Amino acid sequence: MKVLDLQCAQLHSFEGWFASEDDFQSQLGRNLVQCPLCNDTEIVKMPSAPRLNFGGHVAPSVTLEDSDAAGPATHPTPAESSSTEMVVSRGGGGSPEQQALFLKALRHVVANTEDVGDRFAHQARAMHYGEAAPRSIRGQTTQREAIELLEEGIEVMPLPMPAALKETLQ
Repeated sequence: MKVLDLQCAQLHSFEGWFASEDDFQSQLGRNLVQCPLCNDTEIVKMPSAPRLNFGGHVAPSVTLEDSDAAGPATHPTPAESSSTEMVVSRGGGGSPEQQALFLKALRHVVANTEDVGDRFAHQARAMHYGEAAPRSIRGQTTQREAIELLEEGIEVMPLPMPAALKETLQ
């Protein structure tokens, strides 16, 4: 079994498991390897450093006195350590931790909303004007319809939804 570090053209990093290098190359050549975030099939293999556990190695311990020598800037304030800032930008894949947080948030949305598909604008208006029971929904609409909904005072938000979130990942 080969575990490879992979990256798509949008710089999203992910891991792929393959029976062999030939299996990976075969699947890559047939566009079967896709980014789980954006479904991009332009995938490259990234360098990886395997972790070899020889045992007996003890990680160095750092005492408070050691870290104080570096100065106060090395100690985050409680406010800094308890808050998390996430920035998602186009063209940047973000760190693996940011990607994981983003996917976790999207999974929460999928689990806690009803998919109304291309009836999104109609359903949102019906709820806004009291013609349908209010509930959390998601779906597709055109950019123009989304702007019209916002102008009517209906709160909507665009959300990139990778197809991988709608399926069970193996």
